[in-house]
Amino acid sequence: MSSFPIAPGRPHEITQHGQTRIDNYYWMRDKNDPETMKHLRAESDYLEEVMQHTKPLQESLFSEMKARIKEDDSTVPEKRGGYFYYERGEQGKQYPIFCRRKDSLEAAEEILLDQNQLAEGKSFCSVGAFSISPDGMKLIYSVDYGGREIYTLYIKDLGSGRLYPEVIENTFGSAYERGGAEWANDNETIFYVTLDDAQRSDKLFRHKLGTDPAQDTLVFHEKDETYFLYVFKTRDDAYIMTFHYSTNTREMNFLSADHPEERMRVLQPRIKGLEYFAAHHNGKFFIVHNENAENFKLSVAPVESPQKKNWREVIPHRADVLVDGVDTFEDFIVVTERKGGLKQLRISDADGLGNVRYIQFPEPAYNVHLHSNPEFKTNLLRLHYSSLITPNSTVDYHVDGGEWELKKEDEIPSGYDKTQYASERIHATASDGTLVPMSIVYKKGLKRDGNNPALMYGYGSYGATIDAAFSSTRLSLLDRGFVFAIGHIRGGSDMGREWYEGGRMMNKKNTFTDFIACAEHLIKEGFTSPQKLAIMGGSAGGLLVGACVTMRPDLFKAVICKVPFVDVVTTMNDPTIPLTTLEYDQWGNPEEKEYYDYMLSYSPYDNIRATEYPHMLITTGLNDPRVAYWEPAKFAAKLRELKTNDNLIVLYTNYDSGHAGASGRYDFLKEVAQDYAFLIDKLVIES
Repeated sequence: MSSFPIAPGRPHEITQHGQTRIDNYYWMRDKNDPETMKHLRAESDYLEEVMQHTKPLQESLFSEMKARIKEDDSTVPEKRGGYFYYERGEQGKQYPIFCRRKDSLEAAEEILLDQNQLAEGKSFCSVGAFSISPDGMKLIYSVDYGGREIYTLYIKDLGSGRLYPEVIENTFGSAYERGGAEWANDNETIFYVTLDDAQRSDKLFRHKLGTDPAQDTLVFHEKDETYFLYVFKTRDDAYIMTFHYSTNTREMNFLSADHPEERMRVLQPRIKGLEYFAAHHNGKFFIVHNENAENFKLSVAPVESPQKKNWREVIPHRADVLVDGVDTFEDFIVVTERKGGLKQLRISDADGLGNVRYIQFPEPAYNVHLHSNPEFKTNLLRLHYSSLITPNSTVDYHVDGGEWELKKEDEIPSGYDKTQYASERIHATASDGTLVPMSIVYKKGLKRDGNNPALMYGYGSYGATIDAAFSSTRLSLLDRGFVFAIGHIRGGSDMGREWYEGGRMMNKKNTFTDFIACAEHLIKEGFTSPQKLAIMGGSAGGLLVGACVTMRPDLFKAVICKVPFVDVVTTMNDPTIPLTTLEYDQWGNPEEKEYYDYMLSYSPYDNIRATEYPHMLITTGLNDPRVAYWEPAKFAAKLRELKTNDNLIVLYTNYDSGHAGASGRYDFLKEVAQDYAFLIDKLVIES
């Protein structure tokens, strides 16, 4: 076996607040430096070599996971206008095919977009915007071929199948949810958002079909570098809305979708610390906001005078319930809430007050969210539901009578019996006495003797919650005796806004100590032991596991850091990196010494020391705009330099992708199979 790659040290001095830090691997930031790519390729060769003995296991895992996918399958059709829209997959094909049928489900299928054709000859392909014109005759879609989250927008005539000549570059899109462009009601006008040099979505343009995009009208320029700009259309097709997002302040503007030439009006001018989001209904805006309401509340205001002074309370603030969002329909509204760590859906009459009821869910812990529900006039609410043991399900909830109609539960062709598995909701006690919820799942018959391999997952940032959702790939671990656990740690909003505030800025270390407490609880209760426990997290969850492993390297046997944000201080000092300025209110601005010192005290890269570390698999995408490849690469190099044992440190680089990893469904499974093979090899085979 060849020796592991040694990254040459080039001392780089960084002086700030009178302190000097030496970064031996700062040079890796330069992708054009031949040594950078040489080193990444050496890391890849080393990974290939040391994981070679797991190739049969990886292939077996991939086959298992693939066998759990119904390859020829489709989503449940969703009605909009005179069409039923759905996506379907075909055996052997990596990407979805976007389709519709006119008037009825028995009508002939019309293929709107075949992503497999778009991806021909490409190693990465992500569709961002996907918006049908009100008359159903045109399609806006956008594509990213590099994983950089920079999308090119196209317009397709669905009658002829031809593309319009105009192509719009550098537009905002998302691999995580559809969005980025909207139609006005004239079927001729498009609104879209572009990116600045730091890849921040900052400009809203109006485009007239058939004209030169160079002549498009700038409708709004968000000049404040701490804000991102988004555009969407209200469900009733009445308004084009902009949403201006900063960490702790929001603003919205709107214009009539019937009169796209109008100037935008501000709903409520931004006030630092005021967060709000509005949904339109019959001349009113229902507004979720946090004025004098840490856990948010719901108010209503007329469109003619929507400013804060005219907000009338509908749902008051409650200390034990987080108001998380509002969706309006012609005859009812839905408010998404969170209580006791679980999501709730509150349905009422269209005034928000009458006939209030809550949807009852069939399990004590679950994951649920609304589908797009494009129809404004409907008595059905389509939900996406799952739990740690219940496969992903599409449900139509009958608003009038309360019936729960299961439209589809994802089929697992290779077979699955949920009664063979058990899930629990337990609590760990944090170092300050706080009870931290955990969701766990395992195969029945498990002995709590400390000998079980376990994988604990967490995130704990941005107020995001990791709910108890199903994963068919995870069965490959459970069936091999693993316990899987989610730590619902502070920094998320699981237990309300206070939970989020308790894990950000100068409270950030609570996120890490909560996760450590969860690990200790699993060990104490006999689910696993330090010799059998692995942790995994991605992005800010990579920061989580990176910080935990530098704080308590003795507690874990193996660690998987996915696209980890681990070089906190250096990154937050660089405003040219996407997301940096936006996140000063998330982590702090290192230009201020108080925040600099605090970030430096937990930044994983800056806290690596000479000690024994667990086995670690660190991953990155070369084109990642959110967490640049050099953070994981530097982290791996410094760990290897300073660790005092023979445990494995390996770096996986996807040279064709960005933050979300491989775009094709089979390529993605191969990455998961590699992760799982690493865990099984270290926690089961070598133990």
